[in-house]
Amino acid sequence: MPTTPDLPDGRPAGSEDQFEAAEAVHLAARETVPVNVRPSAPAGHPTVKVDPGDRATVRVDPRNHKTVKLPGQRRPSESRRRAPLPVAAAVATFWAAFVAYVPVAAVIGLARTLEGQGGLGGASHAGLAGWLLGHGVPIGTSIGPLGVAPLLLTLLAGWRLNRAGLHVTRAIGARRSGSPGAALLVAGTIGLAYSFLGACAALVVDGRGTDVSAGRAALNFFLAGLAFSLIGSLRGTEALVVTARRIPPALRHGLRAGVVSALLILAAGAAFAGLSVAVGGGQAADMISAYRTGVAGQAGITLVSLAYGANGVVWAAAYLLGPGFLLGTDSAIRLTEVTVGPLPTLPLLAGLPDGPMGASGAALLAVPVCAAMASGWLLTRRLVGVHHVVDGHLTQGRKPGDPAPVEPAWSLVLGAAVLSGPVAGLVLGLLCWMSGGSLGNGRLAEIGPVAWQVALVASIVVAVSTSIGAAAGRAFRAPVHM
Repeated sequence: MPTTPDLPDGRPAGSEDQFEAAEAVHLAARETVPVNVRPSAPAGHPTVKVDPGDRATVRVDPRNHKTVKLPGQRRPSESRRRAPLPVAAAVATFWAAFVAYVPVAAVIGLARTLEGQGGLGGASHAGLAGWLLGHGVPIGTSIGPLGVAPLLLTLLAGWRLNRAGLHVTRAIGARRSGSPGAALLVAGTIGLAYSFLGACAALVVDGRGTDVSAGRAALNFFLAGLAFSLIGSLRGTEALVVTARRIPPALRHGLRAGVVSALLILAAGAAFAGLSVAVGGGQAADMISAYRTGVAGQAGITLVSLAYGANGVVWAAAYLLGPGFLLGTDSAIRLTEVTVGPLPTLPLLAGLPDGPMGASGAALLAVPVCAAMASGWLLTRRLVGVHHVVDGHLTQGRKPGDPAPVEPAWSLVLGAAVLSGPVAGLVLGLLCWMSGGSLGNGRLAEIGPVAWQVALVASIVVAVSTSIGAAAGRAFRAPVHM
């Protein structure tokens, strides 16, 4: 079938499509790049030569090898790909704070609106106070300072700051750079921006029936922003891998084993706390119905109990380790003693033990021991199975020319196991310190575990138990074959 030649503007002859005509005129007006076709090329197979600096779409007529000029696409410069660090940090930090604040304000606003106790302004004020409390900033009231931080809100804020550190690292072009300095710079900038937001929130909350220190808020928010965002920036830059390679193997694996032991003990505490609350479910239901505040108020009480559920997990872990925790002055809740006075009616407190555990307390003391022994067994399994161990040194993977794998050296296994004890003690002690505080100046001025006691006991228990588990895994595992 005969074909019609193309018109000079690039559209087929005889085409009356106005859209094609407009598009052709627009293309002709834009910047074009020349495309050269060698005359010596075979018919139907032209050789196209394009400037490598531009990306052009080329269309060649195989009948007459006519060169067509199409618009080129310029590559964006490196400066356009990267955002300024202050701008990226400000945007990411504000979004992280907003996401952590909105749930608190929404829950409080729903309860206050349905119960007729205030509108949007009161809910915003109470939401800011709860947001500050979640970062460990004490809120002064008529009955004294409220300083027990809901750790679930703290975890939410930490998760968003972690994501902020990761996003800012990508925005400034430092992703996979392996630079610890870049990661620290990102975290420090986010910490400063978060500190500014915390100080502003404290100034807003202060003076309306509450007393909040702007300096304390700025410090707490800076430390929170620096610590949590540093985790994300280290992940984004992959500086954690670079730093880990410079740490001696025993210390590196001791850090990992200590964190694993602490997490396993916390998991055991969560299981124990959940089981205790489930057993006392009837009592918890009676506590909720005793408020007589309607559906919205009871839902608010339940959500408050859930927000402090993470605190209950830490307290249960301290209870299993032995030191226990306090619920007011001159009180003690541990395996061998339960001394407590009148308590507020919160559903979370329905799982408190009625008295000393007696003989069954010995079985509960074995729970953290078994958790640490499992961590030691996992440590040995990682040293032998995940990595290739040659002469006590770890190498990632195994190549065809490498010698047969051997058992990890006893010094590496036991050294990492012993070092895991202080690491787990430090993690659990820090969590105990964060989970405690005061509820006024009265009898509930001391709440939560004693951090140094939990840290000391956890260090000893984890160091000994992890060493036993690691040694057992090293001595009784099957021999390694080629």
